[in-house]
Amino acid sequence: QVQLVESGGGLVQAGASLRLSCAASGGTFSRYVMGWFRQAPGKEREFVAAISRSSINTYYTDSVKGRFTISRDNAKNTVYLQMNSLKPEDTAVYYCAAVSRLIATQAMATMPPSGMDYWGKGTLVTVSS
Repeated sequence: QVQLVESGGGLVQAGASLRLSCAASGGTFSRYVMGWFRQAPGKEREFVAAISRSSINTYYTDSVKGRFTISRDNAKNTVYLQMNSLKPEDTAVYYCAAVSRLIATQAMATMPPSGMDYWGKGTLVTVSS
């Protein structure tokens, strides 16, 4: 059983940066395709970014391209989301997710939440204008 714990959220002003972390335990982290999702108040959970097992491939939703960077450190069992130039519309609870199947990073963008093997409990990011 893999456990995912997100951290790094907080309240920032528009234009600021934050780095989210998701620490994994209980499994072989390097075997998982990892992703970040977010859910704003009153909205459905949406895909943000994904990274392949070896970090070779990444994929982003259009609204964060050029501002967010996903990365991972398999030695530390951690995936990161560096968020720059934050906007009020980035306000949401951010979740990390893990998939044990060998999937393309793009595939994570269209998978239903039930398609993920594991979810973290989320970390809140609030961006004020």
